[in-house]
Amino acid sequence: MKAYSHILFDLDHTLWDFEKNSEETLHTLFHTYNLAAFNKFDCNSFYRKYKFVNTLLWDQYNKGKVTQQELREQRFVKTLTGLGLKPEDVPQGLSEAYTDICPTKTAVFPYTHEVLSYLQPKYGLHIITNGFKDVQAIKMTSSNLHGYFQEVVTSECCGYKKPDKRMFEHALERIKVKPEECLMIGDNLECDIEGARAAGIDQVYFNPEKSRTKLRPKPTYEIHCLSELQEIL
Repeated sequence: MKAYSHILFDLDHTLWDFEKNSEETLHTLFHTYNLAAFNKFDCNSFYRKYKFVNTLLWDQYNKGKVTQQELREQRFVKTLTGLGLKPEDVPQGLSEAYTDICPTKTAVFPYTHEVLSYLQPKYGLHIITNGFKDVQAIKMTSSNLHGYFQEVVTSECCGYKKPDKRMFEHALERIKVKPEECLMIGDNLECDIEGARAAGIDQVYFNPEKSRTKLRPKPTYEIHCLSELQEIL
C-alpha cells in the first residue's frame, strides 16, 4: 500500500448526500408553489422527473454541452413540461428557490464526520468538485464540512471539469504535491475515477449502492461505506 499524504474528495454524492437533500427541497417547493393545483402529477412524480432531468443536464454540463446558467434555467422547465405543464405555466423563481434552499440542507453520508475526523490529523484533505463555487461553499458550511479541508477546487474557478485530467493537475499544483502522493475518493466512475487515473492518481470508488461496474482497469479500491476508508488509510 502506498504512503499517501493527501486525500482528494468529491463532494456531492460522496460526502454531502445530494439525493436526500434535493428530495427534501423538492418536497418543500412542491407545496410552496402549490404544484398540486395543476392536477397533473404528485410530489413523488415531481421528484423522480426532476432527478432524471437534472442528471442528464449535469452530464451535459460535465461534457461542456450546456453552461451553468443553461443548466439552472432548463432543469425545472424541462421537468415540469415533461410532466404536462405548458412552458408559460412554470412558476417564476422556482429554480432560484431551489438554489437558495438545497445547499442549506445538512444531510451527509453515514460516518462522514467520523471518518474525516480520523483522517484530518494524518493527511491533507481537499475537495475537488464540478459543482459551483458559491453553492458548494454553502453546502460545506451548512453541513459543518468546511473545517476539515485545506483546498476546495471547483471547475468553475479552475476552468476545467472532471474528468479532464487538467482539473486534477490544477489541484496538484495548488496543493504542491505529486500524483503518487494523493488518493481520490468519489462516486462517479467517469468523472472521479477515470479522471484521477488519467492524472496518475490512485482512486477509491465510493459505491454505496453496490452497483456492478465493468470499468477496466478497476479502481485502485472500492468501498460501499465511508467507514471502510479506515481500513485503507
